[in-house]
Amino acid sequence: MSYIPPVLQVLLALLTAVAGATDIRTRRIPNWLVLVGLVLGFGMNWFLFGSVGLTQSAKGLGLALLIYFPLFALRAMGAGDAKLMGAVGAIVGPGNWFGIFLATAVLGGVVGILVVLVRKRFSHTVFNVAFIVRELMAFRPPYLKREDLQTGSEQAISLPHGSIIACASVLFLIAVNLWAPR
Repeated sequence: MSYIPPVLQVLLALLTAVAGATDIRTRRIPNWLVLVGLVLGFGMNWFLFGSVGLTQSAKGLGLALLIYFPLFALRAMGAGDAKLMGAVGAIVGPGNWFGIFLATAVLGGVVGILVVLVRKRFSHTVFNVAFIVRELMAFRPPYLKREDLQTGSEQAISLPHGSIIACASVLFLIAVNLWAPR
């Protein structure tokens, strides 16, 4: 975790808040919003840090896509979520992006478990997880045999991941302001 300049903190908070609210309302994250985040992320990092800032933005974007693109390819994540995390990486760089990724994973896991318990689908979910693991170990995409394992399916239990990314980003920014060296 490293210090994030205030202008980048505001940019991250605004980008993820709008994306999260839009994702809750429409279940989509607009491309124009992600593009604005990417352009401003690269631009502000270049303005603040020169070529080092551009390199950090590129590394953050690259790391995000390295992790999120396979999830999108397996239809475990929507394209907007993957692109949003790319924009987040371009804003905060690879080290801080990884912290936001971990916060997103933990928060998403907790919310996901709560949703499964509230909907009384625990045993069905455990069965699905076992099926996914078995299919992935056989190098087969799980969604080919089971439609309910595909994002966008009417049968799937899904979360607006953009809102989870937004909440995790805000929690990470709070942590940065409390504990990151300046």
